[in-house]
Amino acid sequence: MAVLSGSSAKWLADPSAYTGEMAAWGPVPNMVEGQSMTSGVLIHKGRDGESECGLWVCTPGTWECHVDRDEFCHYLEGRATYTHESGEVIEIAPDTAAFFPAGWSGTCRVHETVRKLYMIR
Repeated sequence: MAVLSGSSAKWLADPSAYTGEMAAWGPVPNMVEGQSMTSGVLIHKGRDGESECGLWVCTPGTWECHVDRDEFCHYLEGRATYTHESGEVIEIAPDTAAFFPAGWSGTCRVHETVRKLYMIR
């Protein structure tokens, strides 16, 4: 991540091709099948700790997904299927954008390692 001292904005150049350091964020909780591991780059975290944005990478697996806070995602690579508790299916492919409102609940199955930019509020 390129962060200039005194810069007015933090930024990450070309996130789809980023090969720099990523923090190991560990396994996804609530696994149903497999063992999805996550890593990423935190671009910004608000002072109150509630808002944040960054780059997130997740390996294949299936888990119960419960969204606590609104989350906007722009998927850069990989494939996944989100299935809402109502049965609605959302297929994720590269260049998909999705907004998951607080309270969204269902499952997520990552078929191919996913890389996304996200913003949580």
